Amino acid sequence: MDIEQLMPHIEALIFASERPLTQMEMAEVLVQAFETPIEPERIATCIEAIREKYDATYYPFQLKEIGGGYQFLTKKAYHKTVLQLNGDKHIKKLSSSAMETLAIIAYKQPITKSEIEFIRGVSADYSIQKLLDKELIVITGRNEEMVGKPLVYATSKNFMDYLGINSPGQLPQLKDITNVEIVFPTNGSEAVPENEGLFVVNEEGSLLHKGE
Repeated sequence: MDIEQLMPHIEALIFASERPLTQMEMAEVLVQAFETPIEPERIATCIEAIREKYDATYYPFQLKEIGGGYQFLTKKAYHKTVLQLNGDKHIKKLSSSAMETLAIIAYKQPITKSEIEFIRGVSADYSIQKLLDKELIVITGRNEEMVGKPLVYATSKNFMDYLGINSPGQLPQLKDITNVEIVFPTNGSEAVPENEGLFVVNEEGSLLHKGE
């Protein structure tokens, strides 16, 4: 089967799939349909041709590589129009605390709850549960090196699908989106003055030089 014959079949598979479809999945389906192996290079060539086809301005959607696979998505110019189809009732909004927790997990993953709480300074139980319920994060195991072997969290495939990325490595660099300096609590050992031993505390709690 040549490229021109193969291309519409791949296009139909991507269109019919409810989730991003990987090249391996396409190959498996095509083998079952035609009872003959299809070289990965030919599938890749067809995907690139489909991408170029729908990049044309007169198409309202395009082929995007997200979550490790390929999916047809509406172009940004039509997002507001499509949104009216289902209305605001289907928009899942996150609270500011959940957004903060999600951002920390996205940039520091894999990460434990105690590490999240250390950064935020408040409990993260509720936010983590909400993010799990919305399938934006997943439990990837336990940190065997920490006391109690706490659960470890990371962003999910759904999270990457929502952002249209294939891996956390494609997230914007923090330096590109903010110039706010993040200040972490000082460790106790770092809080000891360099001239320790030169000062004493009197009965009233005042700090005095030993010579005073």
